[in-house]
Amino acid sequence: MKSALRSVPPLTSRPRTVIAAGPFLAVIVAFAGIYTAVSSRLPDPLATHFGFGGRADGFTSVHSFLTGSLALFLLFGAVVGLLLQLRPEAPEVPWVIAGGYATASATGYAVCVTLLSNADVADVSAVRVPQWELFLSLVVALCAGALGRLLAGAAPAAPRRPRGAVSRLDLPAAATAGWSRTISSPPLAVLGGLLLAAGLLVGLLADWIAAAGLLFGAAVSLPLASLRVTVDRRGLTLAPALLSARCRFRRIPLDRIEEAGSRRIACFAEFGGWGYRIRAGRSGFVLRSGEGIVVRLTGGREFVVTVEDAATAAALLNTYTDRARSRQGG
Repeated sequence: MKSALRSVPPLTSRPRTVIAAGPFLAVIVAFAGIYTAVSSRLPDPLATHFGFGGRADGFTSVHSFLTGSLALFLLFGAVVGLLLQLRPEAPEVPWVIAGGYATASATGYAVCVTLLSNADVADVSAVRVPQWELFLSLVVALCAGALGRLLAGAAPAAPRRPRGAVSRLDLPAAATAGWSRTISSPPLAVLGGLLLAAGLLVGLLADWIAAAGLLFGAAVSLPLASLRVTVDRRGLTLAPALLSARCRFRRIPLDRIEEAGSRRIACFAEFGGWGYRIRAGRSGFVLRSGEGIVVRLTGGREFVVTVEDAATAAALLNTYTDRARSRQGG
């Protein structure tokens, strides 16, 4: 008897775009509805920033608060939409949607609570927001993120490339060769650009000390957004593409390499995200899911880097490693 259940095909990019836009539209509608209901009872300016203990310590005009909140929703929605358009079939797409749901709900909860807390208040300096509201916003964000991940469906099936049959390059003994590729991460580039813009804006309009954290985040994110991966007679080298070639993130010399290979790497399933990742027995630069170089080090650990044409890079590394051992009599 045939099963009545059929496998559900992965969602296409169009339904996913609609699903991703859902929380931002819902938050804007909810925010507009709450404002309409309490607009006649709001003071001007509003208490919009709260310090320790929930005491109001920052104030903004009603018009600026409404404009800024709407701009924030549109900005976050645009970032999520841009990430989906850049790589609509990437395995990380469901998690990007989940992050959009969590971000929209947390931001929407904060601005709606701000409006409700200001309603019917004669002295805005007396406005208080209980600390439990912060914890509740985190719970709301987690639940919304889980809902977004559920609605996003299964990750798009990425094409699997067969493992390279050639483990070493047929390179003449006296010849040398080099291999280089540049890998980029659009999410990190967008994040770095947003942090830089926000840091400059806060520094120019408010305080450069307050902007230091944002600028530091941009200084970390932007160099990591694009890496140059090189294999040559010195080993494996990773350097930021935006900086001088003398600036290196990591170099693994040949005497530390036991063997190199290539395989498909799932960044979230194996490493929990993008960037420089450390796990038990392995580490590496994982800027996307897909083909990657896997280097087994002499100490037993693994180092991975996701990059196109990884099989060729691994074969060249093995060739140079064999040469180094033969010279040392190993």
